[in-house]
Amino acid sequence: MINENVVLSGMRATGRIHLGNYFGAVKNWVELQDRYRCFYFIADWHALTTDYADPSRIGGHSLEMLADLLASGLDPDRSVIFVQSMVPEHAELHLLLSMITPLGWLERVPTYKEQIRELSNKDLSTHGFLGYPVLQTADILLYRAHFVPVGEDQASHLELSREIGRRFNSYFGEIFPEPKALFTPTPKVPGLDGRKMSKSYGNTILLSDSPEEVDAKCNQMFTDPQRLRRKDVGHPETCNLYQFHRLFSSPELQEKVARECRRAQIGCVDDKRLIADQINSFLEPIRAKRQELLKSRDSLLDILYEGSGKARERATETMDLVRTALSINYRKVVEKTR
Repeated sequence: MINENVVLSGMRATGRIHLGNYFGAVKNWVELQDRYRCFYFIADWHALTTDYADPSRIGGHSLEMLADLLASGLDPDRSVIFVQSMVPEHAELHLLLSMITPLGWLERVPTYKEQIRELSNKDLSTHGFLGYPVLQTADILLYRAHFVPVGEDQASHLELSREIGRRFNSYFGEIFPEPKALFTPTPKVPGLDGRKMSKSYGNTILLSDSPEEVDAKCNQMFTDPQRLRRKDVGHPETCNLYQFHRLFSSPELQEKVARECRRAQIGCVDDKRLIADQINSFLEPIRAKRQELLKSRDSLLDILYEGSGKARERATETMDLVRTALSINYRKVVEKTR
């Protein structure tokens, strides 16, 4: 039986989905859609906070991302899947919430200065970038979400949304439930270079990568920094490559590789080929379904239009409550003055 509590989550339309996105979010989304009333969206407006200078690829990224999500198991019959910009109520609630959000709250967001440092090649001194947590809050509160699936490292972001919601409720009445973090298993997925897998680092393996691309990328993977020669014993617990075995290989294979690595019975080159085979085996059904979906981009667009229409039904209900609370729902203002 589906729980009527609402789960809300989204992903920025900055490119095709990689393994870090899959294990960090998408896999959990697929599992949650059998337990809750789920709303999942492609955040194209959020993509503009960093890519505003060249938005030409955002539309294409959104369709590619939709294909990745559907191929991974999201089902438009079991979840509401939509695009942020197709539901203009996001922008309206963002504007209204910005009226009550203290500037200091935004400046203390942990990732604000961090992203400015990491993306130093882009001018992020914009109102949109500073205010993206308010838009993120509007995304959540618009659907009166009860739960937001996050990793523990993202809890501080959700806490700001909770604070803004509490502030609104304290001024205008209890409109928004306080969204709770739904901590879901999010195993760390390293990139090819050992850092967190991220598009900005260029160290990703995409769900859409061909077998040849996966082979080539696995061949670039950082391995045990203490193992300089083939005859040196390895340390799988600190080896970047072995972290992929923990995600893709059976317990029996993990045990075999760890044992042989410690005894110098398997070299890093052979191990890279082995993990490439494991990743390709995992990705093969996703790639096949994805390719089939992309044969009809019109059908993908229809899914987005239908899902966005469903999302607007919930969003319209919320904005009717918000406008009434703010005394700008003029139909009701007139009724009160009669």
